[in-house]
This record gives sequence, structure tokens and C-alpha cells, in this order.
Amino acid sequence: MSRLFFVLWIALIPVFAAAQIADSITIYDYDEPKDYEIGGIKVTGANYSDDNAVIGVSGLKVGDKIRVPGADIPKAIKNLWRLRLFTDVQILEEKTIGDVIFLELVVQERPRLSKYSYEGVKKTYHDDLNEELNKYLLKGGIVTENVKVNAKEAIEEFFIGKGYLDVDAKVEEHADSSRANSVRLVFNVDRGERIKIDDIIFVGNNQVKDKKLRKQLDNTKRKRKLFASSKFIKEEYEEDKKKIISFYNTIGYRDAQITKDSLWRDPDGNLMLQMNIDEGNQYYFRNISWKGNSIYDTETLQNVLGIEKGEIYNQELLQTRLSFSQDGRDVSTLYMDNGYLFFQVDPIEVAIDNDSIDLEIRIFEGPQATIDKVIVKGNDRTHEHVIRRELRTRPGEKFSRTDIIRSQRQIMNLGYFNPETLGINTPVNPQRGTVDIEYSVEERPSDQLELSAGWGGYQGVIGTLGVSFNNFSLRNFFKKKAWRPVPMGDGQRLSLRAQSNGRFYQSYNISFTEPWLGGNKPNSLTVAAFYNRLTTGDRSFSTFGSFNIINGTVSIGTRLNWPDDNFISNTAINIQTLSLNNWYSGIFRTDDGDLVSDGNYNNFSIKQTFARSTINDPLFPKEGSRFSLSVQLTPPYSLFDDKDKNYEDQEPADRYRWLEYHKWRFDAEWYTTLVGKLVLKASAKIGILGHYNERLGTTPFERFQLGGDGINNQQFSFNGVDIISLRGYEVEQLEANSINGRNTATPVFDKFTLELRYPLSLNPSSTIYVLAFAQGGNSWRELRDFNPFDIKRSVGLGLRVFLPMFGILGFDYGIGFDKPNDGTLKTMGDFNIILGFEPE
Repeated sequence: MSRLFFVLWIALIPVFAAAQIADSITIYDYDEPKDYEIGGIKVTGANYSDDNAVIGVSGLKVGDKIRVPGADIPKAIKNLWRLRLFTDVQILEEKTIGDVIFLELVVQERPRLSKYSYEGVKKTYHDDLNEELNKYLLKGGIVTENVKVNAKEAIEEFFIGKGYLDVDAKVEEHADSSRANSVRLVFNVDRGERIKIDDIIFVGNNQVKDKKLRKQLDNTKRKRKLFASSKFIKEEYEEDKKKIISFYNTIGYRDAQITKDSLWRDPDGNLMLQMNIDEGNQYYFRNISWKGNSIYDTETLQNVLGIEKGEIYNQELLQTRLSFSQDGRDVSTLYMDNGYLFFQVDPIEVAIDNDSIDLEIRIFEGPQATIDKVIVKGNDRTHEHVIRRELRTRPGEKFSRTDIIRSQRQIMNLGYFNPETLGINTPVNPQRGTVDIEYSVEERPSDQLELSAGWGGYQGVIGTLGVSFNNFSLRNFFKKKAWRPVPMGDGQRLSLRAQSNGRFYQSYNISFTEPWLGGNKPNSLTVAAFYNRLTTGDRSFSTFGSFNIINGTVSIGTRLNWPDDNFISNTAINIQTLSLNNWYSGIFRTDDGDLVSDGNYNNFSIKQTFARSTINDPLFPKEGSRFSLSVQLTPPYSLFDDKDKNYEDQEPADRYRWLEYHKWRFDAEWYTTLVGKLVLKASAKIGILGHYNERLGTTPFERFQLGGDGINNQQFSFNGVDIISLRGYEVEQLEANSINGRNTATPVFDKFTLELRYPLSLNPSSTIYVLAFAQGGNSWRELRDFNPFDIKRSVGLGLRVFLPMFGILGFDYGIGFDKPNDGTLKTMGDFNIILGFEPE
């Protein structure tokens, strides 16, 4: 009986359920709609969206009157669909009490992105791809079809830019079980083969050869060219087409145009490009007239323009001479340097007769502009007065373009700011005839740290500790709040360095420079001192020897106004003592080749230097030059001695107790940008050490040693000689540097260098560039043997990395052609390491 009752109960469950559902559903008659007041609204299913925001977007509010059935509910559903946040939207009646209705907004949210990954893509591309996808994908963001399509297209565009024209990206969406309502996206990428440009064909170019036109294409290259990128990028191709036309314009073909260009794939799948060119006629300048000029006469303007009748019609040259030339030879600079900021110039072709063009150059001179405010922004470490004292633009003065360019260069040469982001803005007030000048700078690290340590066993402690604060502030030294970590911002330079090679070598250096002594004029004061000691080891050994130097220097520098204000004069007083005790491993020798190994020597000298610099960036110069001429003199002590005094019978310690000499140095560097970022550096160095008294001869100290990397051998020679590097050659491989198999220094040297430099990174935190060099130099024991064409030649490659805290790091590999060798790279090549600073 109980079993029969159970079966009947199960059979009747659907009937009871249907009855309950029927009772809970309200049937509305569309022919008889009814008005209700909204008594409440609740939201179901909105896990990541704010309930109040959902209700607000729907347009429904508690207390509103709505008609059911009617237009209010469908309108609210449409409002929610427009958000594109939901895959399903329903509005249900929760209950009614009389004329009051309670609504339930039931939504199903779109899935949220938890993460994404790549398939078929090398890890080296992941960071770049992430940067592209971050524009469309946000972790925790809504995943829609549009989002996936945009991400797919971004990936494909990225690889097309790399030359993979057949790339195909697919997007897979997977539910993420670790998070509710979340998905992860997987991008399957098939890059295919890199498509290269097989050939570039020109049609219609009768006056210019194909090879010449291909050179104008900076980014669109054939794959035949070694090291050239032959991938096709549409945007770069369009820019290169403009360069073709620009080139034609420079050689007189003002009407040249590309009438048609074609792109197709050859049977191997490579790209073929063809450009059809209509060169037109070649034109020449004929008559040039000026209109509107009252400040400068026609002859002056014509001389600045520098274009003669009959020259090829070069539109680029015309614009350069009118508007802006790197060398400052242009009409615009002529006016703007005199305050005419509102100056305008417009060349008009007034007649075209066969192949000749007449120009009328119309000038609007306008009023002169006066500088109102000079504003400096972005200097969060460097004090403003340090920047302002370098500026050539001052309130109340007439506007000058040259002064702005010079101020820009002076700011960069401070070395405290990123030259790549230095900005200059000139907001104008035409009503008042004034202009503000805003300099925007970005600080970069300028201090350097040198640290190394170790234990050398018998040698003892070996290592180096050095710091250079290049933007120091002495006046804030005793202010506790200024130590962050040291007082800085006043542009002073403080350097401290200690180096030890155990018992064999110790060196201690300190220097301080105030670049603006007194704060009103660019007069610098430098005070420096060092103590160096080199020994042969343990004092208990009978062969013990030592070499000590104590040196102090005070120098005054000033900026000159003649011949121009790029010149600097520096006068230094130097006093030095050198003590040698049984020092047979030294390189100090007399003119006769005798080794100087014992004695105390005094070196009191005055050094005068004249230098000129127009370098635009001290770390990686692209333009400008730098040269210096110095002479270092000691008193001519021997001229006051007895004329019959026999110096040859004296020991070196007596003969050279007070060193006497005149020492000359000439150094020159020149930089220019050849193309793009490729920079050419040319430099020359010449040194001559002379004497006053022929009988006394040349001092064994203060000579030059050429060869090696200029660093390793400097450690063991101190400042008793000038160390000059010569890549590809060791010191002993130059004939004049060796006497009886022992190294020595010489009184005469020269060195010439050509370098091609290309930057890999100009980031202020790490400036990196590669270089190729050709170098030549030599040394001589007598001035009469000096021959600038008798040089030891070398070529090679190198790398430089500048890290603000550590200075210059790098290497050179040089191949010397004029040293003993068997014709192999092993005997011709020489590898050098650069640490801390660039050797001479």
C-alpha cells in the first residue's frame, strides 16, 4: 500500500508544479495595458557591474509611472544592450501590490579577460606584442568580438611591419576555470616566411640612373644589398617615394612626379616594385628680385642667398638659404638675430620662360620682438641659476635665433640633462611685440662610481674606490636636508679616488672645480692634488725599489670674447715632487739612454691652454669641433748657471734636481653627421717636449709614451709621462719606445684618427655606440726626426657603453699593419679594454 502511494505521489508532482508555475505567471493583455508605479528594482547577475549603474542606464526609476505592456520595458532593455556588457538581458515582474510593480533586471555578463598568451611566437617578440595589445586588451576587461578582431589585426600589422606579409593570426577563447565568468585568449600566430623585395624597377627615368634613384630610398631596399633591410613597409615606402621627387627637385626637375607604381609577387613569392616616373624638364634660376625689404638692401640679401643666375633650379637649396641653414647662412637667421621674430619670406615664381625661372622674393619684416620671460622647466635637481647663467637669452633683449641655438648647446654641454628631450618653446604676444622663451629639460644621472675589491695574497688588498660628483653643491654641504645622497645642484665637480694594488701600488686623488667663481662670470677655479706610490714589493728584499709622486695644481679658467666666445683660456700652476729609490723598472731615460733610477726631482711649471669648442653633446657629439693648444713652461734654471758648467759629469739627481723644459700640445677633434645617425670623427694630436739648454738636454720626465690602450700602462707610469693610446700596437712595437729592449718615453709624438660612429642607444641611462676606425701615429727621440707622414697604421672596430655611474666601458680590436707579423690576424691584431674613461 505504501509503495502504491509513493508511485501516485511521484506521478502527481508535474501536475502540482505546473499549477504553481501557472499561478506565478501574470498574463498581460496587449489590448488592455495597465499603468503601474515602480515600487522597487533589483538587479540579478551583475557580478562585476554596479547595480545602481545598471539601473541608471536602463532609464527606470523607483516612483516612475510605466505602462505594461508598453514601450517603457523594451526601451530599458535596448539601453542595457547598448552597453555591450551583457550577453542576455531580461526584465521580469517580481511582484505586484495593487498598482505598484516590483521589477527584476536579469543580466548575463560577458566574460572578463584573465590572461592571454601566444603560440608560434618567439619570446623576443612578446614584450613588443604586449605593448601593441595593451591598446585593446585589459586584464579584467570585457572580451567582445570587436576586441578579439582588433587584437588579431594588431598582431598581424606588427609582423607585417617586420616583413612577414603572409602572417596569419587566429584567436582562441577558453574558459578560465580558476575564475568565475573569465576567459583566457590564446593567439596562434603563423608568421610564414619573411617576404623580401627582390627588385625595384624604374621606368621613364632618362636623366637619372636607376642606381642613383635607389640610393634615395632610405627604407625600401632590394635584398641584393648587403646588410640592407629589404622588407616592405607601406608607410616607409610612401615616404621613400616622396624622397625620389625631392631628389629630382634638387637637380632642377621641379615638375617630376611618380605617375604610377606597382607591387606584385614573383613566382618565388618575393616582392617586385615598379615606379613609373615623368621627369619633366630641367629648369634654371634666371632673375631674382626682392620686394618688401627695408632693413637690409638687396645686395646684402643676395649675398646671403648665394644663388647666381644660371644655376640649376634647386628648391631645397632655395628654402634652406631663405629659412634655416645649419651653418646660419640664411635670410631668416639674418633677420631673426636682429629681433625680427615675425619675419616671413615667400619666394614666388613670376615667370617661366622655356627652361628658366624668374623669382620674386617677397619679404614681410614686421616689428622687432623683445624677450619678456625666460622660463626653465624640469630641473628637479639642478638649481635654476646654474642653467640661467649659461643662457644667452635674457629678458629685455631683442630676440635672436642664434642666441637660442647657442643656449641650447650650452645646456647640453653641462652634461646634466638628456639632449634627446631638450625642448624650446617660444610663445609670442603679437599685441605687445614680445616673446617668452621656455627651456624644458629632463635631468639625467651625471655622477660616477668606481668600485672594485679583492685579495691578492702576497700583494694584499687590491681594488679601487672612486666617486665623481659632477653636479655638486659645496654651499649646502652642512645642510642636512641637502644630502640626497649628497648635496647637489650647483654645477660644481668633486672627485675622490683611491686605488691599490696591494703593496705594489697606491694612488690617492682629489679635485674640486667651481665653474663660476664668484657667480657672476664664467671664471672657473680648480684645485687638485694626488699622491702616487709604486714599489717592487717587500722592503726586506735587497732589490726593493720605489717611486713616489706628490702633486698639487691650482688653475683658473675664463671664457674669452675674442676671436669669439667659444674660446676658453686656462692657466694652471703646478708643483710636483718625484722621488725614485732604486727604481730600475722605470721608463725615465736621458737623451743618451741612461736610466734614471734614483734621486729627488722638483717640477714647478705654469701651463697655459687656449681651447675652442662647439661640441653639441659631450657623450655622443654629432656636430662641431674642439681644439686646444697648450704650452707648459718651467723657469730656465740652467741659464743662470755658470756657462762652463759640465752637466755630463753630474748624476741625474743633481742635473735634473729642478726640471726645466717647455712642453707643447696640440689636440683637435671634428665631428659631422654623414647620413642619418652615422657620425664621422676626425682627430689629431701632436706633442713636443723641448729644452732651453742644449748642454743639459731634455728632461727624462714629462715625455710621451705612445702605444697600447692608454690605460693598463698608465697605472704603472703615473703622471711622470703623458700616456697616449695607439690601437693595434703595444708600446714596445714602436721603435723609438725601446732602448736595449726596455720601454722608454719620447719627447715627440703624433697621432691621427678617423672614426665612423653609429649609436645603438642614446638613452641617458646607457649611451651605446659602435665604431670603426683608421688610425696612425708614431714617436721620435729627436725633434729633427719628426715626420708627420711616417706613421704606424691600424684599422679596427670597437664598442662604447656610457653608464652614468661607471663612466665609459668598451673595447677595441685593432689590426696594425706596420709591426712585425707573419701576416695572420693573431700577430697583427690587438685587443684593448676601456674602463672608466676614454684614453687619449
